[in-house]
Amino acid sequence: MTPEPDQGDPRERGKPFLYVVVCAAGVAPDVTTLIAAAQERRWDVGVIATPRGLAFIDAEAITERTGYPIRSAWRGPGDPRPLPPPDAIAVAPATFNTINKWAAGISDTLAVGILCEAYGMGVPTAVLPYLNAAQAAHPAYRQSLARLREMDVLIGTHTPHQPGSATAAAHFDWEEALDLLAPKLDDTR
Repeated sequence: MTPEPDQGDPRERGKPFLYVVVCAAGVAPDVTTLIAAAQERRWDVGVIATPRGLAFIDAEAITERTGYPIRSAWRGPGDPRPLPPPDAIAVAPATFNTINKWAAGISDTLAVGILCEAYGMGVPTAVLPYLNAAQAAHPAYRQSLARLREMDVLIGTHTPHQPGSATAAAHFDWEEALDLLAPKLDDTR
């Protein structure tokens, strides 16, 4: 699905465009919480899912809600860009794998490729990690967060949960990504 012909570029209507990058995590099915909150704050939203993350979300409902197709794979040569360029990016939920690949510059998926390019393009980016305490204990994770901070990525405060914990999802603060991005966007307007 593409935007309705009368929608045009969201910037022409005074709306900034937010990319929401979704990874394969247990809370991913609730990403519509972030999408709805962004739309209430007058954002237009497009979703990019990691290849594994795509299986965690309701693609049809998200496409209907945003008016844009979900991106998960690279476009072919000559294919039109289905989303406008982002004014900001929210990575939520962000997995151990995506955080480490992004910080290392391993651009092996569309989602991580967009995140790697966002740094060079100066696009404000917020990340809401969602991982367990065993993963968070790995030294690569701490190093990756330090590298992302050096890149001015805004990092959410989610506390890693115990492996196998089902209660962690109830405490995931989707709107924190928007709160983190708000001051950065105010500086650029």
